Amino acid sequence: MIKITLPDQSVREYPEGITGYEIAKDISPRLAKEVLSITVNDQLWDITRPITSDANINLHKWEDDEGKHAFWHSSAHLLAEALQELYPGTKFGIGPAIENGFYYDVEPGNGAVITEADLPKIEKKMLELARQKNEYNRREVPKNEALSFFNHDPYKVELIGELEDGTISFYQQGEFTDLCRGPHLPNTEPIKAIKVLSLAGAYWRGDEKRKQLTRIYGITFPKQKMLEEYLIQLEEAQKRDHRKIGKELDLFTFSQKVGQGLPLWMPKGAKLRERLETFLKKVQVKYGYEPVITPHIGQKELYITSGHYAKYGADSFQPINTPAEGEEFLLKPMNCPHHCEIYKARPRSYRDLPIRFAEFGTVYRYEQSGELHGLTRVRGFTQDDAHIFCRPDQLKDEFKKVIDIIFYIFKALDFKDYIAQISLRDPENTEKYIGSDENWEKAENAIIEACSERRLNTVIEKGEAAFYGPKLDFMVKDALGRKWQLGTIQVDYNLPERFELEYIGQDNSAHRPIMIHRAPFGSMERFVAVLIEHTAGKFPLWLTPEQAVVLPISEKFNDYAKKVQKQLENSEVRAILDDRNEKIGRKIRDNELKRIPYLLIVGEKESENGEVSVRKQGEGDQGTMKIDQFASFINDQVDQMLQEIDE
Repeated sequence: MIKITLPDQSVREYPEGITGYEIAKDISPRLAKEVLSITVNDQLWDITRPITSDANINLHKWEDDEGKHAFWHSSAHLLAEALQELYPGTKFGIGPAIENGFYYDVEPGNGAVITEADLPKIEKKMLELARQKNEYNRREVPKNEALSFFNHDPYKVELIGELEDGTISFYQQGEFTDLCRGPHLPNTEPIKAIKVLSLAGAYWRGDEKRKQLTRIYGITFPKQKMLEEYLIQLEEAQKRDHRKIGKELDLFTFSQKVGQGLPLWMPKGAKLRERLETFLKKVQVKYGYEPVITPHIGQKELYITSGHYAKYGADSFQPINTPAEGEEFLLKPMNCPHHCEIYKARPRSYRDLPIRFAEFGTVYRYEQSGELHGLTRVRGFTQDDAHIFCRPDQLKDEFKKVIDIIFYIFKALDFKDYIAQISLRDPENTEKYIGSDENWEKAENAIIEACSERRLNTVIEKGEAAFYGPKLDFMVKDALGRKWQLGTIQVDYNLPERFELEYIGQDNSAHRPIMIHRAPFGSMERFVAVLIEHTAGKFPLWLTPEQAVVLPISEKFNDYAKKVQKQLENSEVRAILDDRNEKIGRKIRDNELKRIPYLLIVGEKESENGEVSVRKQGEGDQGTMKIDQFASFINDQVDQMLQEIDE
């Protein structure tokens, strides 16, 4: 008999070799019908895999990320099986589950080219295979046997060659066999609704110098209704695409001459960014941050000292050619080494700490062209970066203060649904990280305790830490329920050691400070992209680039309209004028599409009475107001919004 510990810490005894499915059935027949995967001692398994020793387990259903992972991972194999039948000789790269669905990178057999027109055919074949209810059977084979089995597929041979010697797991369903760790569903029956979504090109292993494969994206569900709801959501997401709205609102653009992944901010977008920066700067002043500015380049030796160069290499560090012999400068890919040097510029006392340096610092990282995506994946971006240098007795309080800043920002921008992810070291792969085990344990414990004291809803992810320290990432759901990583806090004992940072303690001896890395927005580019999609371009009144637009009903009233605009600007209301020679109905439609909150229509009656006729975005006519009355109305709304944020 073995002891199985359930999530509520109750313990049950079962015969050795029992499966997750059998445990679920013992707990509840209904649970057995819904369970999709199982975590056994922190490892995700198939529910049909025998458990042979005492274990802590957690059973996962569709509602759980782990359940969806098994469902979509199994669906990726189903897609591959369909492609194998439709395009004999196809070679297979990788086919992972992703946040929404799955993909498979393939080289179609016999020179075939898969196009968008082929997607319904692939979808139909997947449904046909799913209805066969074929089991996903796991087996383990020696490495040499695995190499022999896949000798026709160079991609699988390469993947197998990188694995350690020993047994390697295969999964087979129907006529398809794949190299895979799992987990998978027991069989294909639960896959009821399928949509093959799109195609893309993808270089093998993300290397532009290697062959470009065909990436096929798909998504599946246990019920057709779920798929229909998802497709409606997908359509809404396309309407909210920040690239589309950014163009419509004239916020940013890209230029081939400037270069891929290097956004150009238009005046309206620049003003939006400035307001976000000003907002955060005011918060930082309250919390004792001091502004610093660092250059866009640094000597290679700086990043060798920090350890970043060894970890990220040429993918992140791009050289700057200089005429002087022996000089080697690089585009700055992060701000923290520069801030370490600012700290080190003069002696520090224990009385000086904590020291908080903040910078909106622009950094550069070379992303492959196929991975660039609007503002969410760029090559040049500005981080709302700050680094706190503190004593050990200050660490937890400083960490909690950063959490408070992030909460303040989320409240201001109406991000209500989020989970705090505690990202720790991978205990089985510690060579990925720098620093002593003792310091890592201190840093990890500080984060866990701070989160507990702030009563955060947290999840722990092992292996997601930065190479120099553990971190707390905030995973935020937007208006469509999509998850984004916004806001990060990292505890770092290691960079202070590598840069030999010191302060003189009460004992008159030198001590090492602890460093907290902090970026509530993450990057201005990505944050604006998420904000656009979250709000569909309808920004809060305090933030929006234009709070009102003045619309004269004819050219006859243009002078009065200009007077209205000027008076509003003098009252600190952001107003623009639309004096085009167009019918008023056209002007209203055009400006509503620009998501301007208030439309002010002026004609003969309004000009005679010193008034404006007010229309609110999405709500229509709001009656007439005096110009100064409308200005007070807007400013009072903004003041109330900001006051509610402060409460």
